[in-house]
Amino acid sequence: MRESILVIGSNGQIGTELVEALRQINGNEQVIACDIREPQTFTGPFEQVNVLDQENLRSLFEKYQPTQVYLLAAILSAVGEQKPKKAWELNMDGLLHVLDLSVEFKVKKVFWPSSIAVFGPHSPQEHTPQYCIMDPNTVYGFSKLAGERWCEYYFTKYGLDVRSIRYPGLIGWKAKPGGGTTDYAVHIFHEALKNGHYECFLSANTALPMMYMEDAIRATIQLMDAPAEKLRIRSSYNLSGISFTPEQLATEIRKQVPNFTLSYTENDPRQAIANSWPKSIDDSFAKEDWGWKLSFDLAGISTDMIKNLSK
Repeated sequence: MRESILVIGSNGQIGTELVEALRQINGNEQVIACDIREPQTFTGPFEQVNVLDQENLRSLFEKYQPTQVYLLAAILSAVGEQKPKKAWELNMDGLLHVLDLSVEFKVKKVFWPSSIAVFGPHSPQEHTPQYCIMDPNTVYGFSKLAGERWCEYYFTKYGLDVRSIRYPGLIGWKAKPGGGTTDYAVHIFHEALKNGHYECFLSANTALPMMYMEDAIRATIQLMDAPAEKLRIRSSYNLSGISFTPEQLATEIRKQVPNFTLSYTENDPRQAIANSWPKSIDDSFAKEDWGWKLSFDLAGISTDMIKNLSK
């Protein structure tokens, strides 16, 4: 059976690269990119859609009869704190609309991303386990935690094959970041090459789990390809990348941009968000259940980012 795949929120940091990867595997016409705004360049099927418009969304499902749906549309952590009710509405209602339509149209598999933002100040900060206290204190965080519960509920109650990953901070060069607390780790490369200096909104020793986008895309597709009977987690899988601080990243960048300098902003609200998140993640369930393995370390990320952005 040929796949018909909807990627909703396709213009974002993850969607841009995921659409490309899925089209390489399934063919250009089988993967329909969907977003509230038209992309800057068209390379395949595209539909303009607002996940909060349920009838608009329904017509999309009727037209394409999807076998897989990837829902990426969301308001991220930093922007969510500026627009809390809007973030809750988009992150929650968008998910519920897609889950309901996926049950109705008998979609085979649904992917929805969660985040390390589901953890909070009382979660263990080192090697944060799959199961622990979760008390997120951002709208983004508790919308993702509620979303995890809904995903598991739809799997248990309706048999909908929903799969999810708690992404760490993501670093990539093909698209702009979308307003998250870990965005510094993308901006820093642009500024290093353009101006030789970056003013970081997080403090020098703020360690956070990060992952290169190429690894994140590979993990997503690997999870979606895994046999259903192998998957023990129906809320969202912990996924670990590597943990580093802004100062450690700057040291790595200086190996290729020797005169790069870094300064720090004080009292940025994103610092409080970062302080409540894990410093490192235990992703042993992902390794055991679907063979997850990281490819890019800090040196590999830095080299690849500078090589591609320099072009």
